[in-house]
Amino acid sequence: MSQYLLSVHTVQGDAARPPMSAEEMGAMMERVQALETEMKSSGTFLFGGRLHDPETATVVRRGAPELVMTDGPFVESKEHIGGFYIIDAADLDDAVAWAGKVVEAIGAPIEVRPFYDVSGS
Repeated sequence: MSQYLLSVHTVQGDAARPPMSAEEMGAMMERVQALETEMKSSGTFLFGGRLHDPETATVVRRGAPELVMTDGPFVESKEHIGGFYIIDAADLDDAVAWAGKVVEAIGAPIEVRPFYDVSGS
């Protein structure tokens, strides 16, 4: 098994995607909860989370002589990571299949990226 990051990309102020009604948000959350239950019961789910908006970020840089902290985000962009899952999947095909389920649940693009195996196995 390999670990993969499924990152949920969102676009700030996305005019192409109108805000959800309370009913639509409730239905989406039910789909997400069902998906997470499926991931957990299959042993795929390792960790996941939703992030605050990018303006809450703090960027830490090397300075001279101390670290320098500035308000985020690191890169000025309309697109940002809104949340993520870390999963354990048999291979890329399996990870992509799980990403497809996330897309169906939330209706947003998902980026799939493998973690380096640093275990030496």
